[in-house]
Amino acid sequence: MDKYLEYLKGLIIEFTPKILVALAILIIGLLVIKLIVKTSRKVMNKGGIDLTLQKFLGNLIGWGLKILLIIAVISKLGVETTSFAAILAAAGLAVGLALQGSLANFAGGVLIMIFKPFKLGDLIEAQGEIGVVKEIEIFTTKLTGLSNKEIIIPNGTLSNGNIVNYTTEGTRRVDLTIGVSYDADIKQTKEVLMNVLTSHPKVLKDPAPGVTVSELADSSVNFAVRPWCKTEDYWNVYFDVTENVKLALDKAGIEIPYPHQVNVKK
Repeated sequence: MDKYLEYLKGLIIEFTPKILVALAILIIGLLVIKLIVKTSRKVMNKGGIDLTLQKFLGNLIGWGLKILLIIAVISKLGVETTSFAAILAAAGLAVGLALQGSLANFAGGVLIMIFKPFKLGDLIEAQGEIGVVKEIEIFTTKLTGLSNKEIIIPNGTLSNGNIVNYTTEGTRRVDLTIGVSYDADIKQTKEVLMNVLTSHPKVLKDPAPGVTVSELADSSVNFAVRPWCKTEDYWNVYFDVTENVKLALDKAGIEIPYPHQVNVKK
């Protein structure tokens, strides 16, 4: 028993300094990496580099330095880096297969940085989701949804799918379909609808709003109502125009068809 205790004591005496030094390297290294990333972002900001690219490169630098730090800590614990590299090489195929999704996401992030289909602050639609781009990380892109929910999309699927960027052009067209009774006067209805559009302060004059007959439906004459607005005003215009159209048609005595229920007495 004394022999084992003596052996254990020897191990503690031998490895305690190494563990303490490794912990010190880890803590100091993490602080230094944080400082380097912060400084690199400041340098990139002064250099006029796009904010989206700044954050992506900052994440890339941070992860790269952390990997080097882990190797240094392992080496300080007595594990030879050559042996460590050999182990990684031997396990390379298994790791590659396990991380192929992550590698695809990393490649997708690089493609997004190169082709720039969107940037921070853009309103986009992708993978069935709509939101404002909050952050582009190494493996994922974060959006803030219209109801203020966080949406996380892997960069691999994002870069390989359709992306609709609503912000790029600066303006958007609001597409509304308004149906009125067949008894309504078409010319009068168009005037009423156009007055609603031209009187709204956030509807742009250029491009000009439009009102046209789009369909002769089963129970209504449908009008395509097309106001233009700035991207940030889209939902305000959408809801305001919808409400104002109803009020204006009611005031003009123009009926909007709706299903009627007829009670038959037996």
